[in-house]
Amino acid sequence: MRRRALLLAAASTPALSPWARAQDGAYPNKPIRLIVPYPAGGVVDIVARTVAEKMSIGLRQPIVVEARPGANANIGTEAVARAPADGYTLLMVAPFLATNPLLAQGVRWKAADFSGVGLIGAPPNLFIVPASLPVRTLKELVDYARARPGKLNVSNPGIGSSNHLGQELFFSLTGIDMVDVSYKGQPPMLADFFSGQLSFGLITQALAMPHVKDGKLRALAIGAPNRSPELPDVPTVAQAGYPDASFLPWYGIAAPAGTPRDIVRRLSDEVQKALAAPDVVSRLEKMGTQITPASAEEVDTLIQREITRWSRVIRERNIKAD
Repeated sequence: MRRRALLLAAASTPALSPWARAQDGAYPNKPIRLIVPYPAGGVVDIVARTVAEKMSIGLRQPIVVEARPGANANIGTEAVARAPADGYTLLMVAPFLATNPLLAQGVRWKAADFSGVGLIGAPPNLFIVPASLPVRTLKELVDYARARPGKLNVSNPGIGSSNHLGQELFFSLTGIDMVDVSYKGQPPMLADFFSGQLSFGLITQALAMPHVKDGKLRALAIGAPNRSPELPDVPTVAQAGYPDASFLPWYGIAAPAGTPRDIVRRLSDEVQKALAAPDVVSRLEKMGTQITPASAEEVDTLIQREITRWSRVIRERNIKAD
């Protein structure tokens, strides 16, 4: 009778959700927030949600993705910098973590306020010219621009953006001089490329690729370590002869500095597991993201390397935020 009663009690007990199975007191034992310092629905937000959904399964706690845009990513970033270093508030990061404090005064956080958790990947930029420009390689573009100093226009979708800084890095290495034309984002630039008013610019692969394939734009190189399967004839920047101009507008996750290392390692492991899942890989690649997983320590090294590189470019090119 006693055995039967126990069986009946077990059968009537509702199954616990994956979140409820977390042991009391063990990390994590409550939901985790992942702050995205960009608008909801944008590429960074979608990447964050894709990875967080898979991470939450391994962590057995929900990861709530929260968009906190504004002030060139500074609002959301400052909020995480001030949050407790307990692993329950994380930040979706990009090169702004290295560049924002270099570009403007009054930024109330610094890269040292964060510890890397894991690198996710990047949507590479294409080095673009209009189809009407008589150049077919980066070296031909450099020669063409050197013969016309200050007479060609280059697109700028936003000071401090990966597109803008990548162009400035290329200019610092080649010494070419073009007239900077500012836009509010990348899409408004396209019409001026089609008309030939713009001679050069860096455009995210996902945005530029349809126009490269229909012949309106010409891709001279891709800013990535590897060629794109969608554009196999387009060389990498290194293959095009300018290895030092290669960079990726990476995405990753960071935590407030001082977060216990065992928690950082646990989170880092879950990022790596998420990026090995075929469904996550498929979703990210369809968005044009090249997956580049890296550990927490590698993210910290990357950020320091980015600070060194971009501080030199910003200083040499006299770049200042609006």
